[in-house]
Amino acid sequence: MSLTDKAIDRIRELIRSGELSPGAKLPPEQQLAADLGLSRNLTREAVKALVVSNVLEIRRGDGTYVTSLEPELLLSGVGSAVELLRGDTLLELTEVRRLFEPVATALAATRISAAELAEVERHLDAMRAARDDVGRLNEHDAAFHRAVIAATGNATLATLLEGISSRTVRARIWRGLVDENASARTVAEHEAIYQALADGDAALAQAAALMHVTTTERWLREHGDREHHGSTRRLTEK
Repeated sequence: MSLTDKAIDRIRELIRSGELSPGAKLPPEQQLAADLGLSRNLTREAVKALVVSNVLEIRRGDGTYVTSLEPELLLSGVGSAVELLRGDTLLELTEVRRLFEPVATALAATRISAAELAEVERHLDAMRAARDDVGRLNEHDAAFHRAVIAATGNATLATLLEGISSRTVRARIWRGLVDENASARTVAEHEAIYQALADGDAALAQAAALMHVTTTERWLREHGDREHHGSTRRLTEK
């Protein structure tokens, strides 16, 4: 472990112990360095690293503060890391989604409010209207899932799933371009999820979500990341 890593750990320990709580202002750099028994340079580097990871925030002209430490902040880097995955690792990511999303959908079925269900239905209606527009279809596909997961009331779960879903959403876009039946099948899969949520049937919601995620995973296994990666690049270049 480098000296900078040790400095980071010491500041993290102050936060874990409650000595520095969410929203708390850190002592001035010289005092913080003395309190930690570190040089100012090491302390400065540790603070910079913790700012990047959204543990700390620098307020210009005011000082450095501990952030809210909410999942949306601390786990926001998951999506950026996911974008770099490819090949077998991408398939592992899809397996992770298969493990989490169906269970989350089942949880949503037990907690979803009327207003949240209406938001899910709104995106489903938009998907039906966009069967021939792959871009809009997948935009509302992603929003549909965000609305479902948000209904769990679990911010940590929602942030994690949002982070691991972006790459697979693009896989669905490419599948929509090469498979003329994909739009109808995608809408049908989402209708099944919505109906299970509307019925408050957790087991059926989990099964419907599992079938949907498995469709994407099967497509990735059949086509491979090389083709998907190239197609994604071509799409973003347009």
